[in-house]
Amino acid sequence: MPDHAKAARELLLFYGEAGVDMALDEVAHDYLTPVAPGAKTLPPSPTLPAKGGGKRLETAEGSSRIAAAPLAPDAAVMAAREAARSAATLDALRAILDRFEGCALKATATQLVFADGNPKARIMFVGEAPGYEEDKQGLPFVGRSGQLLDRMLAAIGLDRTKVYIANIVPWRPPGNRTPTPQEAAICLPFLLRQIALCDPDVLVCLGGPSAQTLLNLKEGILKLRGRWFTFNTGTRDIRAMPTLHPAYLLRSPLAKRHAWRDFLAIKKALADSPRA
Repeated sequence: MPDHAKAARELLLFYGEAGVDMALDEVAHDYLTPVAPGAKTLPPSPTLPAKGGGKRLETAEGSSRIAAAPLAPDAAVMAAREAARSAATLDALRAILDRFEGCALKATATQLVFADGNPKARIMFVGEAPGYEEDKQGLPFVGRSGQLLDRMLAAIGLDRTKVYIANIVPWRPPGNRTPTPQEAAICLPFLLRQIALCDPDVLVCLGGPSAQTLLNLKEGILKLRGRWFTFNTGTRDIRAMPTLHPAYLLRSPLAKRHAWRDFLAIKKALADSPRA
C-alpha cells in the first residue's frame, strides 16, 4: 500500500519549492473539459481570476474552464500603453490598472498594490514588486523591508506623508520570485504614467531591477548606487538616483553605510532645489 501521507508531504514540499504558497480556491477546477453547446458565460471567480481577460465558461455538467488565452507579450505591452495613456488622474490610473488583464501576475496575486504615501510629494521611491505582506495589505513596502525603509526615511527627516512609493510591478509574483522582463515591460507604461501624474522632483530607484528598468541601465546596483542620472517624466527632466533595496540591506547589513551616504545626498538634493 502506498504511503499517502508521505506522498502528500512530498507534494506540498514540491509546491513550496516551486513558489506555490497559497490556495486560490477551495476546490479544483477542470479547465480541460470542452465547452458544451449552449454553455453560458460567467464572470471570473473572485478567488480565481481569469488570466489574460479570459471568460469563465460553465458547461452543461457544471464544470468550468477559461475560454480565452492570455494576450501575447507584445500585444499586452501595446494594450498597457494605450490604457495608461488614457488616465488623466491617479485615481483613474488605479481603476484602469485594476481592470487590466494583460499581466498574468494578476491571476495569482491577492490584490493590486498600487502605491502609498503622498502623491504630491517632491520625492518618489520605486521598488521592484510586492512581497507577501504587501500582497496581503495592498500597500508597498509594509513588510520587513518597508519597516527598514521607514527608518531610513526618518533618518533624513522624511516619512510616508512626505514621499510617494510604488513598484515596477504592482502584483506579487508567485513565491516572491523576480518578475520576468516581459512582466516588467507590460507593467512599465502604468508606472511611467504614474510618475508623470505625480511629477516629483527626485526619483529614487530602490534596487537594480528598478534602476535598470526606469533608467535603461545595464550595470549592477553596486556600481550604479549613489550616482545621479536624468529621468524624463514626459514633460521635464528630473534627477534620479539608484540606491540599495532595503531587502538587500537586511541580508547585507554592512552595506547600510552606502545607503546612508545615498540618503544624505538625496536630502541635500531636496534642500538645494526647493519647489517654488
